Amino acid sequence: MRRAALLGIAAGAVVVTAGAAVLAVGALSSDHGPPETAPDTTSTPLPASDAEAPKLDAAELATSFLDDWVDDGRVVRHDEGGDTVSEGQAYGLFAAVIADDEKRFDEIWTWTEDELVRSDGLMAWRWEDGKVVDDEPASDADLDAARALVLAGDRFGRDDLRQAGVDLATVIADRMTVVTERGRILLPGLWAADREPYAYNPSYASPVAYEILGGATGDPRWAELQAGSAAVTTEILGATDLPPDWAQIHSDGLIEPMPGPLGEGDPVQYAFDAPRLMLRYAESCTPSDVSLAAMPLETLDREKELSSRLDLGGGPLVSEQSAFGYTARAASAQAAGDDDAATADLERAAQLSAEYPTYYGAAWVMLSTAMLTDDTLGGCGTSAS
Repeated sequence: MRRAALLGIAAGAVVVTAGAAVLAVGALSSDHGPPETAPDTTSTPLPASDAEAPKLDAAELATSFLDDWVDDGRVVRHDEGGDTVSEGQAYGLFAAVIADDEKRFDEIWTWTEDELVRSDGLMAWRWEDGKVVDDEPASDADLDAARALVLAGDRFGRDDLRQAGVDLATVIADRMTVVTERGRILLPGLWAADREPYAYNPSYASPVAYEILGGATGDPRWAELQAGSAAVTTEILGATDLPPDWAQIHSDGLIEPMPGPLGEGDPVQYAFDAPRLMLRYAESCTPSDVSLAAMPLETLDREKELSSRLDLGGGPLVSEQSAFGYTARAASAQAAGDDDAATADLERAAQLSAEYPTYYGAAWVMLSTAMLTDDTLGGCGTSAS
């Protein structure tokens, strides 16, 4: 077993909470505002559905996501009070690309431009009751949106969308990246830019997004982000059995797991952020990235039933499961070359999401299916392993 600590910081210093008896299969989406202003995250699955699990068809899942969670261009978190976050708008843009639906892509991007895009070109992260309630940007949302815009520009033959993606990518590189001894890294938001050690979310790193945006912009900083992120991810996965939701990186390269941004929030854990790391690396076209996605499989595969919250050694912190968690294990299995196990976990995730619909679960069942079974999002998930 690998060390259960990152550079001397004990991953086992985690508060173990009692698990509820209710099966909560939709994942809690992470709140992305600055630590001092981000509201508590809550999520209640919608009533159980009698519908059969959707087929593992990315386009069908994307169309269902657009039908169920998008209202006049706004991605609505029905299970979390009806608000909208920039992350959700980016997922909606991805869904429209996957579904080859130019009309709904335009509707989602128009709403986003009208309601969320700030004067600097980044997106405010949270909107509720007709107005922005927190205008801090979240880099994962902006990164995904920039990638979706470039992909849509190519898919629909639209120079305006491609240019919008290039413009957004340039602002991200200018304002939400920093160079450390590990290389250039992506900061979670503007709030983290002037605070050292730098808050870092390992699941925000996206090799495919870096590749696409580097090609679209010709900016060498995207290649630097690819290299820096890979170095950090390699260190994290070499030091812990599972990656943490949050970490911090010192300018000298020291990496430490953290209980939420800047040490605030949940205990150190693998929960509703970190699993995205496996999905984003499994879809990469670079074999070394795919190998990183495979590393947590041994830990995730110890038990057939996968807890939605684990400590960094793989111990369950709650009894609930999440559709999202199974999509990440599917990515790790596929990266390790076990396509049958990957398919089984994707099917399980789809079934859980159908029975207990949530915005985040539906989004990641749709996205993971696209990432691992086709190339509409620009990756190589079906062939890189």
